[in-house]
Amino acid sequence: MLKIPTREWLKHGIELRHFAALEAVATGSSFSRAATSLGYTQSAVSQQIAALERIVGQQLVQRPGGQKAVSLTEAGQVLLGHAHAIGSRIAAAEADMDALAMGAIGTLRVGSFQSAGARILPEVLRRFLDDHPDVKIELTEAVTDLDLVSQVERGELDLAFAIEPLPEGPLRSALLLEDPFLLVIPAGGGSAAFRGNGTNGGRKLPLVCFRSCGATRDVIDFLRSRGFEPNVVLSSDHNETLQGAVAAGLGAALIPRLSLDLSDSATELYGLGEDGPVRLVSIIWHAERSVSASVHSFVAAAKEVCVKVSDGLERQTEEMIALLPLE
Repeated sequence: MLKIPTREWLKHGIELRHFAALEAVATGSSFSRAATSLGYTQSAVSQQIAALERIVGQQLVQRPGGQKAVSLTEAGQVLLGHAHAIGSRIAAAEADMDALAMGAIGTLRVGSFQSAGARILPEVLRRFLDDHPDVKIELTEAVTDLDLVSQVERGELDLAFAIEPLPEGPLRSALLLEDPFLLVIPAGGGSAAFRGNGTNGGRKLPLVCFRSCGATRDVIDFLRSRGFEPNVVLSSDHNETLQGAVAAGLGAALIPRLSLDLSDSATELYGLGEDGPVRLVSIIWHAERSVSASVHSFVAAAKEVCVKVSDGLERQTEEMIALLPLE
C-alpha cells in the first residue's frame, strides 16, 4: 500500500521541483545562483521556496537581506536530508524502468577501480560471460572508488568494486577480500631507510602515499604508533607512480598488496604483522533497486575469484617478514 505522507503534504501540492529549489539555494547560498543553476528566474525560485515553507509549516531559509548569503534553517537542513533520500529513490526507480525498457538481461553496468580492474575483474568477467553469453558488460573505470560509489547510489551503475567503510546511503555490499598494506622501500635500502634524526626519540620518515584513499590516515597513524613521524613528500592515486617513486628513492610507502607489482626488482616489500593496516575490498549495489539474476551471478563470481586471488597473493608474499625497525 502506498503510504500517504503525514500532514497531507501531497494534497497541498508538494512537488519535486520544490525540493530541487531548496537544494539549489543551499548549494548556491543565494536565490540568484539557485535560479541560474536551475534555469529559472529568481522570482520563480523564491516562489517555490515560499510555497514549500507554507506546505511544511516552517521557515526553511534564512534571508538576511542585501548581499549577505542565505542559508538553511535547522528545519531546512532536516528537510534537505529527506529530499536527498527521495531523489536517490527516484533515481533508482528510473534506473530500474530503463533496465526493463532495454531488457535487463542484456546489459550489466560495472564500475572498477584500478587494482580491482587489474587483478580481479578479468577472471570475474570470464566466468560470468561463460555462464551469461548474452549479457553485455558496460565497464566504467576510475582511479579510485569514490566516484563509483556515487554512481551506484545514483543508479548509473548496477555494481562496483569499492573500499569499506562505505558512506551513508542506500548501498549494500559483499566483502570480497582483506587487502593488507605492505611496506615498500628501495631495493637494497634495508633498515637504513628508517634511521634519521627525530625529536623526542621519533624517527623521521619520507613517505609517498595515496592522495584520495580513505586508509591513508590509518597508515600515517600506524607509522606514528611505531615511533615514526611521516614527512609526506609525494601524494598520488596511481599505483605505478607510488611504487616508481619509492624505486627512485623519494621515500618509503605503505601500499595495499593488491595494488603492488610484486615482481618489481627495484623495490623491496615487507609485511607489517597481524596488527598492520588492512584495506577491505567489497562489491556494492543499490539497496533499493531490484536485484537481477545477473547481479547475483556477478557477485557470486567475484566472491569465488577473490578467494583464489587472495590465496595466490598470500603465497607470493609468505616469505616476507615484519620489518624489525617497526617493532
